[in-house]
Amino acid sequence: MKKFLTIALILFIGGFVYAQQEREIGAPDPERLGIETAQQLLREVSVDKFEHEGLWRSRMSPDDGYTTTRLFVGSPAGKQAIPEEEGMEIRDIHVLGTRVDFLRRGYSSFTIYPTRPVPVEGITKTVSVWIAGRNFNHEIYLLIQDFFGRNYEFFMGKLNFIGWQKMTVAIPPAPDDGLSGVVQRNYHYQNNFGIKIMGFRIDCDPMEAMGSYYIYFDDLRAETDLFSEHHRDPDDMVDGW
Repeated sequence: MKKFLTIALILFIGGFVYAQQEREIGAPDPERLGIETAQQLLREVSVDKFEHEGLWRSRMSPDDGYTTTRLFVGSPAGKQAIPEEEGMEIRDIHVLGTRVDFLRRGYSSFTIYPTRPVPVEGITKTVSVWIAGRNFNHEIYLLIQDFFGRNYEFFMGKLNFIGWQKMTVAIPPAPDDGLSGVVQRNYHYQNNFGIKIMGFRIDCDPMEAMGSYYIYFDDLRAETDLFSEHHRDPDDMVDGW
């Protein structure tokens, strides 16, 4: 009898431990998931549709070549409107084009940037943009600035594809210390948070950095958490004076 009880107790404890391991390794804790979900309001928002001439510029070292940036009429065939914008008749007929004329073959890069940093509302999770890269082995990076004004770059991918393609990059969450990494909010301030888009940098493959190169952009978007935006204190004061 004692032997039977001992075996039953061992099986019960083993099953309890296995259940604990199963919950920890598998799906998240439902209670914690509910709390995190309740504190997020994820939305896809438009950052820039590239509809205004002169708001984006480009540059590269004059030793390597020169650039020209302007708007063109066009649009990716696979692009879908943001549901919240349907029926609003928002102007969206242009794309941003940049032409690069290389003076020599070698390692070089050029930057496409807004005249002023473009803020993204909320806490950004991902940034996406439609690009026509003309099937070159050049690499593109997203340039951002965090809450503290620190600059970061994120690799989006290679431009070795034909036609338009939507390229997306994730913005990593900051560690719990709130100081290192890409910090998007500070607990002292609730009226000023998020990141700013500083532009794009294209690092050119030295074997293909010759002649003229063309690249086009359209529909810069972000998936962002707007929970704090919708729960601001309307009577709070605005800093920055």
